[in-house]
Parts: sequence; C-alpha cells; structure tokens
Amino acid sequence: MKTKFTGGIDIALKLPPHQFEETVIFYRDVIGLKQITEKGTAIGFEFGPVNLWIDVASGISQAELWLELFTDNFSEAAKYLRDAGVVRCDAIEPLAEGFRGGWIISPANIVHMVREPDAW
Repeated sequence: MKTKFTGGIDIALKLPPHQFEETVIFYRDVIGLKQITEKGTAIGFEFGPVNLWIDVASGISQAELWLELFTDNFSEAAKYLRDAGVVRCDAIEPLAEGFRGGWIISPANIVHMVREPDAW
C-alpha cells in the first residue's frame, strides 16, 4: 500500500516581530477575516476551508509559509518520506511528547507539518 497524504486544515504564517502587528491588522481589519482565539500565542483566522495561523518567529528576517499534510499512519509516512530523500527538520519547532507527526521541508524550502489527523 502506498502512503497517502492529504492537505491539512492549518496554514502557518511565521513572521519576524517587526511584521507581526501590521499583518494581523491586515487580515483582521482590512480583509475582515473572522478571528480564531483558541490557540496560544498564534493569532488565527478562518481562511475559507482552512485556518491561517499568524505567529512571531523571532529568529527569522522574512515571512515563511508553513503548510500541513495529513497521513493515516505517521510512522509509515516517515519511512516513505525518508526513502524518498525528503529532509526532516524536527528541530525547527518542538512538538509534544508522543505526538504522531513531524516536520519536513520541501525542495523549495517550504516547511510542512506531516501528522495524523488526531495527533493532538
């Protein structure tokens, strides 16, 4: 059986501190997206069928877009990705102990969270 991936429900926009407040104002006040307030320090917005999370990442100098992929079995997916030569980058942001997912990076340097849908 081939490992299956589907698009997740979360997109993360990681911003340097100097772009954070103006970006939140843009999506909240200028565009008028409905704000989600349930997630820690990130500020979320309903972005059609997905959620857009805006978060400060103090170690970067420009915005980064992070995407989410779902898979039914992360262990199998991790092996499949490793065999395909995909780079893991789990050190980029800590995940909870026992979390069934991890971080990868695409050839275009886009970070992806790969996880089981009920990994949290």
